[in-house]
Amino acid sequence: MIQYFIPFLNGLLCVGLGAFVLSENRRSFIHQTFFFGMIVLAMEELFNGMVMKSGLPTEVLYWRRWELTAVAPLSAVWLLFSVSFGRSNYKELIAKWKWVAIAFLLFPLSMVTIFIDAFFILPDPLEESAILVMPLGWSGYAFYLFDLVSSVVILMNLEETLRATAGNKRWQIKFMILGVGGLFALEVYTASQTLLFSSIRWGMGPINSFAVLVANVFIIFSLMRNRFLDVDLYFSRTFLSNSITVAVVGVYLLAVGILAKAIGFFGENGAVPVGMFFVFLSLLALSALLLSDHLRQEFKRFISRNFYRSRYDYRKEWMAFTRQTTSLVEVRDLCSVVTKKVAETLGTPSVTIWLIDEGTDLVSLGGSTLFSDSNILGLSNAGKVWGALLAMARENPVPFDFASPTLAAAKQLKESYSDYFDEARIDHCVPLIAGKQLLGVMTLGPRVMKEAFLVEDYDLLKTIADQTAGSLLNLKLAQHLMKAKEMEAFQTLSAFFIHDLKNVASMLSLTMRNLPAHFDNPEFRSDTLRVISQSVGKMNDMCSRLSLLTRKLELQPAEVDLNELTTAILSEMNGSIRSMLIRNFRTVPKCSVDSDQIRKVIVNLVLNANDAVSQQGTIRVETDQVDECVVLSVTDNGCGIPKEFIERALFQPFQTTKSEGLGIGLFHSKKIVEAHHGRIQVESEEGVGTTFRVILPIHQSGQVNGRKYEV
Repeated sequence: MIQYFIPFLNGLLCVGLGAFVLSENRRSFIHQTFFFGMIVLAMEELFNGMVMKSGLPTEVLYWRRWELTAVAPLSAVWLLFSVSFGRSNYKELIAKWKWVAIAFLLFPLSMVTIFIDAFFILPDPLEESAILVMPLGWSGYAFYLFDLVSSVVILMNLEETLRATAGNKRWQIKFMILGVGGLFALEVYTASQTLLFSSIRWGMGPINSFAVLVANVFIIFSLMRNRFLDVDLYFSRTFLSNSITVAVVGVYLLAVGILAKAIGFFGENGAVPVGMFFVFLSLLALSALLLSDHLRQEFKRFISRNFYRSRYDYRKEWMAFTRQTTSLVEVRDLCSVVTKKVAETLGTPSVTIWLIDEGTDLVSLGGSTLFSDSNILGLSNAGKVWGALLAMARENPVPFDFASPTLAAAKQLKESYSDYFDEARIDHCVPLIAGKQLLGVMTLGPRVMKEAFLVEDYDLLKTIADQTAGSLLNLKLAQHLMKAKEMEAFQTLSAFFIHDLKNVASMLSLTMRNLPAHFDNPEFRSDTLRVISQSVGKMNDMCSRLSLLTRKLELQPAEVDLNELTTAILSEMNGSIRSMLIRNFRTVPKCSVDSDQIRKVIVNLVLNANDAVSQQGTIRVETDQVDECVVLSVTDNGCGIPKEFIERALFQPFQTTKSEGLGIGLFHSKKIVEAHHGRIQVESEEGVGTTFRVILPIHQSGQVNGRKYEV
């Protein structure tokens, strides 16, 4: 008699508890969900009591169908409760779970309404023995299969809520979680048994009623502690991911349910060996899932990214990181700022960046919140440790957990050098990789609160590490570029000096070559002494002006007659020119130029023309005035310059067509002319000859435009 009484008592308790909670706050979603969940339980118990009270098979079948109809929305309602209970961000979670909740509602309802005729396989006429064991049809099997999966999901959410609390909050909700969770834990058991034997057994009804009674007692205890159900929590990502064990157990029980079908298919004779084999395979699959690090990590990432509000405000963190690092131009400064930023953000007092020395596997201290150059205690070059650690970072460029290592290589390395890892405060390691190049690693010690690093922590660390690596690579490339420019400037400076020295040496060489033949000529000796004296003066002047070549030319302009300057230069080059020299100087006004600098231009152009012609060639030097400019032309009938070279490289440094040239003269000449606001033009044809025109404004304040001058 008592077994009939308990279901009806449960129904009254469920309705009373639901109404009491709803009356406390009718507008609260969690209160509304709890109310509807308790009403569904009450209806289930009411019809369960009617099933147990009935005596005729037809009555049992009638009330059993009503019980199943009442049970159909149970999973959907309690899923919403499990998602929203204790969740400050329950609206976001409900939006994510809404399609699951709809499926939890519609699928069971369709099985007990549309496909109710396929729910049981019953004899006709209905016998009394059939109500004790009611075989399932395909619809009933699908119903309980779905019931098993949904119960596991609800348990996962309830477990997460309980494990997310501590202290007084856990005290408030513990019995609520145990009460509701106990119901669905029993649901997992009853559903699995129903699937295993492919039938509903009469003895399950009283067991369910006793379970609901115990659950109601737990719920009453919980409501005495916290009748408003107002516990607001934000959840750590570890809780649901750790419930993967519950999910795998659900999958395993699902596999055991399939065992019943296998037994029925193979018959009684093959049932035992086939069943044992199937269970063996299920255990192997369960073990493989539990031991799969990759699957566990992917599951954690999926849960973290799809069902939870972000632990970090990435926009805020990114803006803070870029603001603090954008203006840094030194590697040590960057490393110092990054380590402090990571320490503050993740609550880890020990953060160090170790940089790899180029060309070696040795590491040096980049920046640290713990160590300095004077107290790294020999940590920077422990060869075996860092060799193995860097090799592991190159093979697996992901963050490593050395505090609780799961990767075999990390575990072995930690065990082999545990003292070193403790001394260096290495619990976590993040490779710094940019452009497929390992630049170093960032190591982190334990947190102040001893919390484990979660998936989202590693995601943020990886983002910071990638950005830091990119910045480090840019800084290193900038340093290389600066050194290259310094070397280029040195080479340019040297080339200028050598070029001018070569011109002086060429004049001295030509003079010394003619000295034996004309030594007795007093006039020649006088010219020789003058050339030597001028050469020494030029070399002294080159030394004094050497520093000016790396920056903008500082001119010392004066009124100069270009005809007189050119005549003097050609006279100094007497004996240095092997070809016929033709002069055609027209009357030109004086112009404001630096005579020493323009001298270099004229000497360079004449010597270039001399190199381009044979001994039977001619060099024509002319002056003229066009508008407000004076024009100096140097023309030869030598080999000419290729058109392609003129377009691409003529006035570029270190570009030349001469086998012994340095490629500096025309670049230097162009720089001098442009410093005078002038311009150099060239016309050349291979095998015919070349003409260079130097166009200078008469007044220094003038500017030569880009038009071509016809002389």
